[in-house]
This record gives sequence, structure tokens and C-alpha cells, in this order.
Amino acid sequence: MLNFIVFLLALLIAYLSTIPTIYFAKKFNLVTNKKTRIHPAHTHTGLVPRGGGLPIYSALFLTALVFIPISKIVSGILITSGLLVIVGILDDYFDLSPYLRFSLNLIISAIMISFGLGIPYISNPFGGVIQLDQWRLTFDLFGTHSVLVLADLFAIIWLTWIMNMVNWSKGVDGQLPGFVAITAFFLGLLSQRFTAHDISAQTVTLLSFIVAGSFLGFLPFNFFPQKIMPGYGGGALAGFLLGILSILSFGKIGTAILILAIPTIDAVYTIIRRIKNKQSPFRADWGHFHHKLMELGWGKRRIAVFYWVVSIILGTSSLFLRGIEKLIAFIMIGVILISFILIIEKVKKVKT
Repeated sequence: MLNFIVFLLALLIAYLSTIPTIYFAKKFNLVTNKKTRIHPAHTHTGLVPRGGGLPIYSALFLTALVFIPISKIVSGILITSGLLVIVGILDDYFDLSPYLRFSLNLIISAIMISFGLGIPYISNPFGGVIQLDQWRLTFDLFGTHSVLVLADLFAIIWLTWIMNMVNWSKGVDGQLPGFVAITAFFLGLLSQRFTAHDISAQTVTLLSFIVAGSFLGFLPFNFFPQKIMPGYGGGALAGFLLGILSILSFGKIGTAILILAIPTIDAVYTIIRRIKNKQSPFRADWGHFHHKLMELGWGKRRIAVFYWVVSIILGTSSLFLRGIEKLIAFIMIGVILISFILIIEKVKKVKT
């Protein structure tokens, strides 16, 4: 019952706070105008407010403050998520360098890890676990501190990767908040099987449903025709929170990768494609999977719903699949998706 209450409250706060956010985004020029801001990956037309991270974070912060015991890790989540939204607002206004954003991603991830979040081990799909907490460095700085080198480094890389990977899959109206809410929902269901770090499994479950409600409350304003964009703050915050939830639910990194199979494979393919074309992997371009679907004539509503349906199917599968089965499913999806993209590109070349 409590899970349902926090979900509805977060949804309501996000929905209501998005309305004034649209007004203030226009007032303070936090907008995307294709006539003045050229961005090769954008699919929208006209002037669209940005700053979607603000109402999403407001819902997360207020609901968590009321219903979740404030532990060290929960404090870290709220603080670092707030920092990420600030970066998003600055980017919405100034169009920050992608290299600066990436550097700030690393710093914010490291700050989150300093609050006690880490990945002591990862599940081996072939059985057992791979320990990451064997290498420990101890030092004296205003007291004795220790760092689990591999565990903390892997967590920083994971959070930074999923932030950017999820953020890249927000190019179509309603695409991102839908699949993020679905992913958070399934991570919430699965987190009830485990106790993670120094917070209870129930707390992780509540956090998951709060995240799901926050993004679902934002969705009506972002669905086609969108009245506001998630912006960098909303996109990066989505990946950051999903990354944290997958860590807190021990063994659920593989689950997150499976549910987010399309954004994950799309991101990997995009990086390889950009490097192959001698382009910076950080520089946005037209070539993501949702762009390919648009080239086939798919409408924005259809693309968004497609991402949601695939996420629901994979999320449902994750409830029943084990390690090696998840790996096989991910590989199969990867082969199908990449083959599809290559076929589209080949047809496009023949036509031109």
C-alpha cells in the first residue's frame, strides 16, 4: 500500500510542478529554438521549453523527504541528484561543452560513491559472483578512511555510463520518461528480494516507485506534441537514478542492462560509429535508433510507445530469467537491433 501511495504522490507533485516550470522556462529563456540553437540530434520543431529535470527532482525530493528514512546514502542521492539538475539547468541556458558535462558526471558520481554507495561484487552469468572489494586502500585524512578501489571505480564508471546512455535516448517526445518509469518499476519489484548496503530493501523499493512516479507525472507534458523537454538535467538524472537503484538492489545491474537493452545497444553502436567516422563520441549527431525509425516513416508517438512496450516485455522477462538467460536474451536483442540498423543504412545508401 505504501508503495502505491509514494508512487501516486510523486506522480502528482511532478505533474503539478511541471506547469509552473514551463512558464518559468519560457520566462528565463530555458528553451530550445531550432532557429537559434542548431542541434543535429533534435527532432522537434519550433520553440520548446527545457528544464524538465526540475519538476522530476522536486517530486523525488519532497516524496523521499516525507516517506523515506534519511540515511547517509539517501542524503547522498538527494544531494547529488540536485547537483545534476543544477548542471542540467546551466546546460539548458548556456549549452555547456559535452566534455565539461562528462567531467561533471564523473565528479558527481564520485561524490555519490563517497556517501557509501559501491559495487562490492557483480553476478557472474555463468554462476557465482565476481568480487570487486578485495583491493582496499586506507589513508589518514581527518581520521582513518578506506577506499575499495575496484568497487568504487566500477561504480563511478557505471553511473557515468548509464547517465549518458539513457540521456541519449530522449530524442523523441515521451520516449525517455516512459521507459525510465517502467525500468524503475521493475527494479522496485525485484529489489524486494534483497537487502542492500546500509538501507533496507523496503527503502530501495520505495525509492524505485518514487522515481517511477516522478517520471510518469512528467510524461503527459512530454508526450507528443511535447510542451516541455527533459533537457540534460532530466535525461542525465534518469540514468543516474536508475544506476543507483540497480546498485542498491545487489545483482540488478544485469537486470537494468536487459530492460534498457535498446538504449544500451544504441549507445554502444553510436560510440563505435562515431569513432569509425573519426568523430568525437561526445559530439551529438543524427544517427540514433529513434532517428532510424523516423527515417522509416515512424511517427513520434509510435516510436515512444515502441520503447515502452519493449521495456515492459524485457522487464517482465527479467522477473523470471536467471543470469545466463539474461545474457543470452541481451545478445539476441543486440544482434536483431544492429542487423536492423545496418539494413536501414544499406537501403538508405541504395536510394541515394
